[in-house]
Amino acid sequence: MSEVQPGDVRIRLDLSYDGTDFHGWAKQAGGRRTVQAEVEDALRTVTRSPETFELTVAGRTDAGVHARGQVAHVDLPRGVWAEQSGKLLKRLAGRLPRDVRVWALREAPAGFDARFAAIWRRYVYRVTDNPGGVDPLLRNHVLWHDWPLDVAVMDAAAKSLVGEHDFAAYAKKREGATTIREILDFGVVRRADGVIEIEVRADAFCHNQVRSMVGALLFVGDGHRDVQWPRRVLDAGVRDSAVHVVRPHGLTLEEVAYPADEMLLERQRQARRVRGKVH
Repeated sequence: MSEVQPGDVRIRLDLSYDGTDFHGWAKQAGGRRTVQAEVEDALRTVTRSPETFELTVAGRTDAGVHARGQVAHVDLPRGVWAEQSGKLLKRLAGRLPRDVRVWALREAPAGFDARFAAIWRRYVYRVTDNPGGVDPLLRNHVLWHDWPLDVAVMDAAAKSLVGEHDFAAYAKKREGATTIREILDFGVVRRADGVIEIEVRADAFCHNQVRSMVGALLFVGDGHRDVQWPRRVLDAGVRDSAVHVVRPHGLTLEEVAYPADEMLLERQRQARRVRGKVH
């Protein structure tokens, strides 16, 4: 378990960011710009701390992926929190760059872990098949697909992947990490403005899983593959060269959910036991 050390207090952060100019969430060697590094630097500056307080996040997003409902936690010395809590949010707003915002800071309940206590994560991938392309104001958040898309068959194909399965065929394998995941909901709708939203909710996701599944659905939607093909790929259990990992900019982490406070610790234990590594 990720226990809070004596003298510290665990703080939950709710945040959002435009991933366009970030090399993903996680800190990287070589000084590449990441969301984690920006928030940790801002936190260190506004608390005037000589040390960096490390963040733990619900889902590590890749380069170019956005988040509207990201959740993280950080353990702060109780004295720092007592002194800063009333003004920390506004100070972070003044220090953070404009493409990342912290919306809420609060003391987390016992057993809270942003990563392992989460019960599901919800992503939406946005794409348009408008012959004229993407609205310039949405260009960093919507993929242009230059073939007409049949949303009904895409939705049917998405529904065939719901449930607990081994998603090895749609995942980038990581050493020591299982590829078994449970998709709770998966659907495709076209908005009134023509933008297509591919929404998926699962207990957790493997690396590249969502973008690979979207790639398969686009092939179905434009008629290159039949509606059963994504499920056949899943059942085969191996990567299919026809499944393309779509570009990251259409993907947004919309929401992360947690159980009732009294169930947080048990959820942590369950997630760690089943998955080992969660993305």
